Amino acid sequence: MNEASIKEALAKVVDPALGRDIVAYRIVRTVEVSGEDVLVRIDIPTHGYPQGQRRELVSRVEKACKDAGAKHVTVVPEVVTAFTPPPGDKNLLKGPKNVIAVAAGKGGVGKSTVAVNLAMALMRHGAKVGLLDCDVFGPSIPTMLGTPEVPPQASADSKIIPAMHHGVKVISVGFFVDKGEAVVWRGPMVHRLLQQFLGDVEWGVLDYLVCDLPPGTGDVQLSLSQLIPITGAVMVTTPQEVAIVDVVKGIAMFEKVEIPILGVVENMSYYKCPACGHTDEIFSHGGGKRLAQEINTTFFGDIPIDTRIRFGGDAGVPIVIASPDSENAARFMGLASQVTLKMAEAVLAKPKRASRLPIIK
Repeated sequence: MNEASIKEALAKVVDPALGRDIVAYRIVRTVEVSGEDVLVRIDIPTHGYPQGQRRELVSRVEKACKDAGAKHVTVVPEVVTAFTPPPGDKNLLKGPKNVIAVAAGKGGVGKSTVAVNLAMALMRHGAKVGLLDCDVFGPSIPTMLGTPEVPPQASADSKIIPAMHHGVKVISVGFFVDKGEAVVWRGPMVHRLLQQFLGDVEWGVLDYLVCDLPPGTGDVQLSLSQLIPITGAVMVTTPQEVAIVDVVKGIAMFEKVEIPILGVVENMSYYKCPACGHTDEIFSHGGGKRLAQEINTTFFGDIPIDTRIRFGGDAGVPIVIASPDSENAARFMGLASQVTLKMAEAVLAKPKRASRLPIIK
């Protein structure tokens, strides 16, 4: 028994969450053999990796090592967020490893609600998270998150320090204009604002930066695609056909600017009466799943109409924070796991290992 034979045995271990062998996906970091003892260090590629599958992965590694002749096996798992370093022409953003765009073809489908709760769910999974409100003309993030624990401010070197909401770093144009004031800007001004929010904000090292995009296919989407590498987009829709048609246009736009589509979320999927349990499909049902199948992408699931989700947005406390044990908070936690696993799979499938930023404990 030696390091080579142990690695050969580990090459037969399939990752329970990613579905590929852990050597090909570079989950195994190091193997140390001392007599009959084996120490294996493995990289968990995302904080959203489900705990049950994490235990199963450790169990499979232990069994493979013992089958190869080890008497005592120690497996040390450590979360190391998988990411791809930005190309030289898109290094404006410093610190965030992965950028998740949350987008919709039309307004009113609950895109900001999904973005806010996705960011909070990632934080609850243990990741370091930022939330960028890219909707310059209709910023809703400040309302949905309420009064920040730490307001945005300027640093000594004139950088912007983001606000802190429930452990998530947040920036929005809504922090810098009066609540009743309209932002009336042309495209170049929007582009310069985004440059400032990306390059002049002290985000620090983040595992994920969630970007809440405005609806449609306009200046903001094009500017972001030019300024920074976006890991992938989560498309939000309601079930009815009028929303699906607009989402298809949004997907076509992302394909043109070479931004991967991570998957589709169907929001306002149905209403379940809390008193009698009757379910009513107010906006139809299943449109998001059908769309995901048609474009061959992942369907992340459906989010029902729930007064607690609506109240959380109006009161400034998202449901993932206000009711963490609720069924719909669990849906957002599951959404965060699926999204991050999809991104990690794309990174780890590349032939060359992505570099890693220093881990901040």
